[in-house]
Amino acid sequence: MSVFTKMYRGETRFDFVGIARKTLIVSAALVVLSLVVLLVKPLNLSIDFTGGVIITVENHADADIGAVRGALSDVGEGGARVQLTGEGFILIQTEALDAEAQDALIATVADVTGAAVEDITIDAVGPTFGAEVTRAAVEALVVFLLFVAAFIAWRFEWKMAVTALAALFHDLIITGGLFAAFGISVTPATVIALLTILGYSLYDTVVVFDKVTENVDEMHDRYSYTEIVNKSMNQVLMRSINTSMTSLIPVGSLLIVGSFLFGATSLLEFAIALFIGIAIGTYSSIFVATPLLAMWKETEEEWIANRKRAERRRSGGAEPRYAKKAVPATDVTPEKVESAPSKAGSAASGPAGATARAPRKRKKRR
Repeated sequence: MSVFTKMYRGETRFDFVGIARKTLIVSAALVVLSLVVLLVKPLNLSIDFTGGVIITVENHADADIGAVRGALSDVGEGGARVQLTGEGFILIQTEALDAEAQDALIATVADVTGAAVEDITIDAVGPTFGAEVTRAAVEALVVFLLFVAAFIAWRFEWKMAVTALAALFHDLIITGGLFAAFGISVTPATVIALLTILGYSLYDTVVVFDKVTENVDEMHDRYSYTEIVNKSMNQVLMRSINTSMTSLIPVGSLLIVGSFLFGATSLLEFAIALFIGIAIGTYSSIFVATPLLAMWKETEEEWIANRKRAERRRSGGAEPRYAKKAVPATDVTPEKVESAPSKAGSAASGPAGATARAPRKRKKRR
């Protein structure tokens, strides 16, 4: 029988908790690395969060980034972000400017790119609006996490809620680190995608927790918590893989076909956030949340006793259910052997305590 057939039937025997120490070390290393990246290279927040001006202009003069930055330095905007797109356009992002500074910037951009002033697209967002968007995004995230923790604690138990939140923070931090490392712009669409992938990661984790709870009720007295968790994860492994693949395929199509082939760049950040988040969320539900729960539950007195009973049963220390009645052993000490009459002697002797006579020799007749 192939591995895939066993996976579909839930008959695999992968020791997920056994390799948890290695996977948790990898996860911890990725989280620390992501935090370092976020400290060294902050997120590339769009003007919706920071406020500022974005100019989009067609690059008729084929100017490179160096020429554009040099021209912007002449009007005091040398620190502006300049990006060349594959469609022959230039994107320039600066801080919030007044009307006079905007006019000077537009004139400079038109001169260096060879475009007409009326063909330049400018989007301006004030810093107050950006602060409101940032606050709304943080509030939405906090409310989401609180609701998740309350629901899991009510439906299952509070330890499951804590490990599920640990997996969610794991997904958030690593996704943020990837966005910071590659300089991907964080837009309101990205925030929506992050909330979506957190919900997806939570769904995958709750499916595993539900199976664990079901198996605990059935196998509580026969197996340790680690064995129950491993069995539960093997039973739902194929469901998790199928769910991930059916989600990643359309998101990958949105990313590759929509963003790169058809040039729908407005969907790029949204699709990237979904793709990264779904992949990391699947990993965390299998290798972070549930193994953490198993290691934590194994420290409880009830499950310590269960584990010891299971170990005794495997080592043969437990009394068989249908054991045969033991036959009492015969006392074969030397003293007993000497005093115990032999079977032949008891048959030949007369009264109790009499000594048996030696057999007489018969005389031969002539």
